[in-house]
Amino acid sequence: MNSITNSKAASVSFRNVTKVYGRDVTAVDNISLEIEPGRLVTLLGPSGCGKTTTLRMIAGLEMATAGQILIGAEDVTKLPATDRDVSMVFQSYALFPHMNVIENVSYGLKFSGFRKDECRDRALAGLDLVGLKPYADRLPSELSGGQQQRVAVARALVLEPQVLLFDEPLSNLDAKLRRQVREEIRDIQQSLGLTVVYVTHDQEEALAVSDRIVVMSNARIAQEGSPRELYELPNDHFVADFIGEANLLDCVVENVKADIATISIGTYRQKIPARGLPPGPATLAVRPARVELRRADLKNCIPATVAKATYVGAQMEYTVETEFGRLFAVSGNVDDVFATGTEVSMVFAPSGPVLLPGS
Repeated sequence: MNSITNSKAASVSFRNVTKVYGRDVTAVDNISLEIEPGRLVTLLGPSGCGKTTTLRMIAGLEMATAGQILIGAEDVTKLPATDRDVSMVFQSYALFPHMNVIENVSYGLKFSGFRKDECRDRALAGLDLVGLKPYADRLPSELSGGQQQRVAVARALVLEPQVLLFDEPLSNLDAKLRRQVREEIRDIQQSLGLTVVYVTHDQEEALAVSDRIVVMSNARIAQEGSPRELYELPNDHFVADFIGEANLLDCVVENVKADIATISIGTYRQKIPARGLPPGPATLAVRPARVELRRADLKNCIPATVAKATYVGAQMEYTVETEFGRLFAVSGNVDDVFATGTEVSMVFAPSGPVLLPGS
């Protein structure tokens, strides 16, 4: 067989799954989750939130304390890792240093009943898929970090698993390589229609590769949705601040008509979706790119002073002082900049600021 297929891509279901270590350390707390076949779903969250434990329970490297895990229609809750049709790409690559690239890639195939020539053909097809076919005879030590990671991906792909798992796969790479390899992983996943569960703590990485993101906090699911949904419509403080940066401001919902709220911050007023909130105190989340600084003395604005102005190449970053505290703003205008100490009028873009219903 000379190609890699996606014929076995399967769904993953978690039904009220809990994982407890010892007597009282709850790593995963009663989560339910549905991952559709052929989709890339990222488990995102800070260290200790339960995302890696969740991934390891799919792999069979950890057993659930309670609940049910299904891959496709099969209940795998109690099955060991060796009896689950999944492959995992580890953060450390886990390549055998004494084996060359093609030996590393074909290693798992030797235990799957394939003839020697079939193992080689599949391994070469896997290396071709990740652009490393010319490197088949090299040792891992003769490859860059990005190339080693692609060998690890090829080794997992050739087994044609029902589910492919990634555990922080890019954390050992520099920024430019991370961007390149994540694009390659995404391209392979989409072209083959693979079911992929991907763990990372990097928000930008999650936004770039995912069909859906599951944000975890304190062993539970805080929110799940598409990258755009999570970025533009966070449900609470944690998600707003963890998915990208957000300015969180106390505001007042003055009135609501047809689910459009008039909110006020001091004398500044703006109409935005109410998201089900009634009149009263509330919290507003505003992304830095939605904060607009103006030189003119506007009537409906928040007076501010530029405390810090930083040129970062493609944009300017501003820290501004207001009577409501410090806010962070970014602007693509790198020619007409505001110097430190400049008095400005601050407003928010017509779309982008959101009320946080769960806060």
